[in-house]
Amino acid sequence: MTKTIGYRDWRWQALWWHHFFLLWSTINGQTRYSIPEELKQGSVVGNLAKDLGLGLSDIFDRKLRLSSEAGEQYFSVDAGKGELVVNDRIDREALCAQSASCVLPLKVVTENPLQLHRIEVEIRDINDNYPIFSTEERSLKIAESTATGIRFPLETAQDQDVGSNSIKSYTLSKDECFSLRIKELSGNRKVPELVLDKSLDREKQSVHQLLLTALDGGNPVKTGTTKIFVTVLDNNDNVPVFKKPLYNVTVHENNVAGKVLVKVEATDADEGVNGEIEYAFAEHTPKSLVSIFQLNSGTGEMSLLGPLDYESSTMHEIDITAKDKGIPEMEGHCRVQVIVVDINDNAPEIVLTSNQTQYVRMHQEGQ
Repeated sequence: MTKTIGYRDWRWQALWWHHFFLLWSTINGQTRYSIPEELKQGSVVGNLAKDLGLGLSDIFDRKLRLSSEAGEQYFSVDAGKGELVVNDRIDREALCAQSASCVLPLKVVTENPLQLHRIEVEIRDINDNYPIFSTEERSLKIAESTATGIRFPLETAQDQDVGSNSIKSYTLSKDECFSLRIKELSGNRKVPELVLDKSLDREKQSVHQLLLTALDGGNPVKTGTTKIFVTVLDNNDNVPVFKKPLYNVTVHENNVAGKVLVKVEATDADEGVNGEIEYAFAEHTPKSLVSIFQLNSGTGEMSLLGPLDYESSTMHEIDITAKDKGIPEMEGHCRVQVIVVDINDNAPEIVLTSNQTQYVRMHQEGQ
């Protein structure tokens, strides 16, 4: 008797699911809209009813509605006109950070018959952010015996905008002893470097005041500035030199704290205390990086202090100095580029859409 009831239950469920899929269909069309960020509330995205092949009466008769979380937060449907309109402020940087592409997937449901329409809304960047330096000023100490042609890495500015609105160039205020060189890195990133063009004379000018300006590619152009104070020193005529100007490191985001990532090494041609070297993060290193990485001042070993998160940042760049113990002290510079490798640490989400939206989350074991 028990086996007969189990078989009937299974057959009833199979018939129910068969009937459900006969009524349900997913429409995978090419409906895609493109709008700039920061549109005013009520701005029209597009004529949704027309683009889905629906009449105005279908909006009520077929109970057209948005069912996705993103759709309900940022958009709504004007039932009288069938238009998809902006429902809330859309900040591209908050949604997609500095990703080159920013697309909000929407789900639109109609009934009789039950259908799911997939819509995409591309959010275009506008130039609404200024380039920003993490510090308003930076101090450099350069011995007057430093050879011309030596370069000093400067702080890079950050701009939350992307593409043509991101940082495009840097300029330096005029000074007969210094000029600016822009170093091109992978990913179209630009690093400003201060170049010593003319020998320094401490007796003639002990301090040089410079202004570094970052310019973006927007129209009109937005800028950000930071001051640079160069103090001219004498004595101790050899600068610590790193074996490599750039160290590349690749690390998985689940590596444990304490793991040594790289060892930087510099040498100094001077003898005694003038040749003894201590390593340190550059003065302009953000606190967010200091909380993740630590540097052994004696060995030059850089290790993990906190967790890495690929979703927060796929790459970190850290400037490191090597200072000797002479009077005055001399310093050399290098940069460490840490590439974070993603691991599958985000659980998938399955969304079943019916008259009442249900979310089923599948979590990995141990989470």
